[in-house]
Amino acid sequence: MARPDLRLALTLVLSYATAGIGGALTEIGPWYFSLRQPAWKPPDAAFGIVWTTIFTLCAISGWLAWRAADTRALRLRVAVLFGVNAVCNIVWSALYFKLQRPDWALVEVVFLWLSIVALIVGMWRLSRWGSGLLLPYLVWVSIAAMLNLETVRLNGPFV
Repeated sequence: MARPDLRLALTLVLSYATAGIGGALTEIGPWYFSLRQPAWKPPDAAFGIVWTTIFTLCAISGWLAWRAADTRALRLRVAVLFGVNAVCNIVWSALYFKLQRPDWALVEVVFLWLSIVALIVGMWRLSRWGSGLLLPYLVWVSIAAMLNLETVRLNGPFV
């Protein structure tokens, strides 16, 4: 396997590992199903499809940026931006589903959203394609943030 192929495989593994950790923290059960949801909430089946697509696009974006990063400092920037975003993504799942605190997740989603903006801006000079591939992620997290807000409004307070 050539080095570029290895790098793509690595970004896919890291991206899907992030998804896997978040997925493991996502406990859909009686608590979740008891929540009142807004009428416009997408069907639960759509979430897996959308998140799989987003994590695939993130992996490709990371691979494109890493390939374009021609210095150690630029590669470190790519790794830090994606690493911070991965942590924010996982923490949101832990707060919302594992701890059953959509109110705390609503605060944290601001940091997740900002980490995506930082990724888009940080990737722009390295790979405009890579940066553009992150736009669906930003849109989806914006929708998720509004859904999170409505869940808190319809069901709060949480204790």
